[in-house]
Amino acid sequence: MANTIRMLSTLGLMGAMRSLSSAFETASGIKVDADFAPTLALVKRLRAGEAADLVILTREGLDEMIGEGRVIAESAAGLARSFVGIAVRPGQAHPDITTAAALRTTLLAARSVAYSRLGASGVYFAQLLVRMGIAAEINAKATIVEQGFTAERLVSGEADLAVQQISELKQVQGIEVIGPIPLDLQTPAVFSAGRMANAAHAEAADRLLRYLASPEAIPVLRRSGLEP
Repeated sequence: MANTIRMLSTLGLMGAMRSLSSAFETASGIKVDADFAPTLALVKRLRAGEAADLVILTREGLDEMIGEGRVIAESAAGLARSFVGIAVRPGQAHPDITTAAALRTTLLAARSVAYSRLGASGVYFAQLLVRMGIAAEINAKATIVEQGFTAERLVSGEADLAVQQISELKQVQGIEVIGPIPLDLQTPAVFSAGRMANAAHAEAADRLLRYLASPEAIPVLRRSGLEP
């Protein structure tokens, strides 16, 4: 069995996967070499030929990789759901985001809103702005993050509000998560894992995949802001 598994994971699961990978390494003696990036960036890298044993993507991204024969369909396992939320700087008043109308008012009042271009949350948020009829106003003052954590723009003072998966917002120290965008406005992102068809260490990858999808992983997922 391999001593090292190469895992590519979407950014939304970074906190949980770091904890779970560490526990897996201790129990199995198998090292996990993990790399984290937004799903769209990972899909692009996989299409360019980057090698991996295991991938964790949004369900849509994983389905694309299965359809292209890059991931084995039978190995696919749903791991967690994640909702998009909003964060502010510590001590900043928590604006109302509990209804669609309140969210609209809050977004329009913000000096700048940080959101990502490549992540699932950013794709969703850009579409939401169009649906709400405020895309031009918000994008004229938005702080666009190509990839990485949008809440870092709160710490730097570039933005008043940061929008991203709650599990990603929680990765940044020195910010406060207000809560999720109204649930009737969003469909949770589903993150799923699968073994690569050309995995160099298939047996070890399957072992890690079983662990990540096991009941043992549930408390870790919940602590990082995800729903199993």
